[in-house]
Amino acid sequence: MIELPTPENPFRIGTRASPLAMAQAHMAAAALIASHGIDMTALEIVPMTATGDRIQDRALAEVGGKALWTRELDAALDAGTIDIAVHSLKDVETIRDARFFLGAMLERADPRDRLVVREGIAAATIADLPQGARLGTSSPRRAAQVKRIRPDLETVLLRGNVATRLAKIAGGDADATLLAAAGLDRLGMHDVGVVQEASLLLPAASQGAIGIECRTDDAVTLTLLAAIDHPPTHRAVAAERAFLAALGGDCRSPVAAHAYWRDDGTLRLDAEIFSDNGAEHAAGHVLVTDSDAAASLAHRLLGEAPESVRSLFAA
Repeated sequence: MIELPTPENPFRIGTRASPLAMAQAHMAAAALIASHGIDMTALEIVPMTATGDRIQDRALAEVGGKALWTRELDAALDAGTIDIAVHSLKDVETIRDARFFLGAMLERADPRDRLVVREGIAAATIADLPQGARLGTSSPRRAAQVKRIRPDLETVLLRGNVATRLAKIAGGDADATLLAAAGLDRLGMHDVGVVQEASLLLPAASQGAIGIECRTDDAVTLTLLAAIDHPPTHRAVAAERAFLAALGGDCRSPVAAHAYWRDDGTLRLDAEIFSDNGAEHAAGHVLVTDSDAAASLAHRLLGEAPESVRSLFAA
């Protein structure tokens, strides 16, 4: 029997301070309460501003990549000032420090993107946007996918949290943008944007998944997290992240990967890798029947891809 946290010795949940990250931290807290009967006064949410949140005028690939989302939380977790860190897994590096362990993933939300357009534009999909429209994004994946579908579109840098990006679209900084459906739903924005089917825009690896890390040597917290882990999500997202690891890509590499459970109980992984401008790509899928399946798909796509694509990956 593990000793549960108390108001006098609270369990500290680290998170970025953005509205979406805070919503996800509250979801983690609710899961712990439901699974263990922990009193909510025994849980303390500890928000902090990530470096990535402070830099708004440049693509993160230019100034440090995904580590800018995790640096502050990693330092707090390592120092013992928080017990767990709650992450949008899409923003977490594929290869993590051995001091930290991904102890749980909550059940995944909708992994797809939604298209959001400024007032006066009627478009349900990328294909409907006006000739030469400007689509704002900081994602190499989204930029390459958009260019592949519509080479005439201009992609412009658009950074910030959800509210900031929506305000920039309303203000005319761009004509449209793509936002994760999961994030919008978690913020209660269920009617914002139009879902783009995965057959048109394959999602990013880990999109829609919330990951919870703790210190690898913290046996009590590992036990607490095991009870709130959602194994189907964990297996699917692990396959996507294994695919990324085998590619050797970084945050500059345009790549999409989505694993999902089929009606027959098998796990299928779909993936695409692109050139910067989306003009060339390689795509494929595999049934994830063993631990090597995702890596095998990565190596196959790299072998099939033209040099303009292969050069963006280190494998």
